[in-house]
Amino acid sequence: MKSYYITFRSVTFAQRGERLLKEASVRCSLRRTPRWMEEQGCGYALRLWTRDIAEAVALLRRENIPLRRVYGALGEGELEALEL
Repeated sequence: MKSYYITFRSVTFAQRGERLLKEASVRCSLRRTPRWMEEQGCGYALRLWTRDIAEAVALLRRENIPLRRVYGALGEGELEALEL
């Protein structure tokens, strides 16, 4: 299973997203974003462990939870921005 980060502009949206995804049995945890992401205005993120990130993102969008960016873990602490 791969890990991903979904960033949000506020802790409220991140908390709503966490609750929704957990109810859908998607493993995730709320955390502050890494420092380099904060420079882009993203203060909070959900870290997800899932096989289908597109499904998780679609669920957030269907429930009108605004997200900023989605990143996929490449290993060794590196992340790549994904367009979903």
